[in-house]
Amino acid sequence: MHPQSIGQVWDQVTGVQTAPSTAILWTTAAIALLAVAPRFTWHYTRNVVTIAHEGGHGLAAVLTRRRLHGVRLHSDTSGLTVSSGKPHGPGMVLTAAAGYSAPPLLGLAGAWLISGGHVTALLWGVVLLLAALLVMIRNAYGALTVVLTGGICFAVSWFGSVQLQGAFAYVSVWFLLLAGVRPVVELQHKRRHGGAPDSDADQLGRLTRTPALLWVVLFLVISLACLATGARWLLTR
Repeated sequence: MHPQSIGQVWDQVTGVQTAPSTAILWTTAAIALLAVAPRFTWHYTRNVVTIAHEGGHGLAAVLTRRRLHGVRLHSDTSGLTVSSGKPHGPGMVLTAAAGYSAPPLLGLAGAWLISGGHVTALLWGVVLLLAALLVMIRNAYGALTVVLTGGICFAVSWFGSVQLQGAFAYVSVWFLLLAGVRPVVELQHKRRHGGAPDSDADQLGRLTRTPALLWVVLFLVISLACLATGARWLLTR
């Protein structure tokens, strides 16, 4: 690539994009809601949440110096992150707690970047995170899901117009903020009916000798707080 082109790309990534119109802002929020609320669409879009969920486990494992062995993503939207280290202690607790916290926190980080007009930087940041996750994927479906998601983000950031990039970024951030709530509600619904005995909340309950419901409530508080704060940043930009 010509040096001048590299400079142009860098300027685009670090540049500030103008805020969209109010109509675009509410339209993107509505699209994200339609991707989360109906059961039919959620069956497919939940894969994105699983990527963020398992990526959160993996990142927490690395940051707490646990040995990350691999990540698997399944077609039923479940996932598995395998790491080794002490079976107890702060590292294990943080790793277990990072799954349900990751999607809303990523949405909050995205809202913060968008509030500063850094739309392209957000898209490229997502591509880099997905590339890092791809290295640790250990099954074909998981690799395909991550590659497709990263490919879409890259295509929009590289070939898309400023307007398309902005709309795509807003939909993505709204989606993560809204989608952070539903898995927590689904988790408690399963637990209430005797399902998911080895869920993250139940593992955390055993690790910390506290009620698993306490962790479900904590996940819900985090997701709702991120939604409220992120929505305020997006709507008041």
